[in-house]
Amino acid sequence: MRLDKLLANMGYGSRKDVKALIKKKQVTVNGEIVKNTAFQLDPEKDTTAVHGEVVEYRKHIYVMMNKPQGYVSATVDDRDRTVIDLLPSKYQVFNPFPAGRLDKDTEGLLLITSDGELAHQLTSPRKDIEKTYYAKVRGRMTEEDKQSFTDGIVLDDGYQAKPAVLTIMQRGELSEVEITVTEGKYHQVKRMVEAAGKKVIFLKRIRMGTLTLDSALQTGEYRELTVSEVEMLQNGENKADS
Repeated sequence: MRLDKLLANMGYGSRKDVKALIKKKQVTVNGEIVKNTAFQLDPEKDTTAVHGEVVEYRKHIYVMMNKPQGYVSATVDDRDRTVIDLLPSKYQVFNPFPAGRLDKDTEGLLLITSDGELAHQLTSPRKDIEKTYYAKVRGRMTEEDKQSFTDGIVLDDGYQAKPAVLTIMQRGELSEVEITVTEGKYHQVKRMVEAAGKKVIFLKRIRMGTLTLDSALQTGEYRELTVSEVEMLQNGENKADS
């Protein structure tokens, strides 16, 4: 990799800014001052430093966010704020994007990464990745609803959803439930509940495969995934234990 590309990708400014750093002899590779912006190095083996501080090279970032309402799951949007707007520049330099999406009014677990291969693995319909949502529902959810979800409830457009798991946590005029699905049709969970004759008034994703929303994250907060969390996702361990 070119030295100027490495430093630009790691947040040390534009190519022009990086060129100025190198010209001022502020950059070293393996302890030697480098004056050539096109200098080739192996970022995983060579040690690069700026102003004497070692540059921590990372190929990708993996950030868990507790998405707030009012933000869209996109990198840019002409009308609304995006989840990327919530991230500091040290993450934005990686050009990250959300792996999958949550509706603007839906909260909860969102993985933001620069790893396109992993994102595809998590969002491909053929992978049947489980996603669990906590929902507040206007209306009494019943055992019959549970069976309908298990059988594959038919949505408003005639599509029969794949089998899903409905767990009723509280019954009443305002029910609390958890719903686990393996697909991601438009407004999937809301439409499934509507097909049962009720209405979702609050929705929060709490799990995606083996990745569970960190309970310490307040709405709008985020943290990087641990090494073990990333490894489980990369190894395809994306279904919860049965």
